[in-house]
Amino acid sequence: MTYLDVTEFRRENDQEQNEVETDSGQGVGHPSRGNKDIQLDLFRDYASNVALYPAFHDYFRKAKPPLLAIWGKNDPFFLPAGAEAFRKDIPNAQVEFLDTGHFALETHTVEIATRMKELLAANGG
Repeated sequence: MTYLDVTEFRRENDQEQNEVETDSGQGVGHPSRGNKDIQLDLFRDYASNVALYPAFHDYFRKAKPPLLAIWGKNDPFFLPAGAEAFRKDIPNAQVEFLDTGHFALETHTVEIATRMKELLAANGG
């Protein structure tokens, strides 16, 4: 299996991430951190994710890993076109839309977990 190596991209953000973690003295996984703190950390780091998109797409084109994208068809932030875009790099990507919004995992936990298990079972996971 081929893995996406984002080490170089992440190194650029290590200092910034360390500053975020040491500001509170607690890392993202610390049990006393609340969801609000965790979401803010992810929001602050979103720009580094966008910078990684070309590397992600290159990996997808070369490795063509099994991919399951389950989207809320009513999500106002991540539009259905974003899910469909996976098929440009991975023609066999499984793209599904559920009748929900941005928090699909919270509203369709069983359906999504079932599909994830099926994907893993079909691909030796």
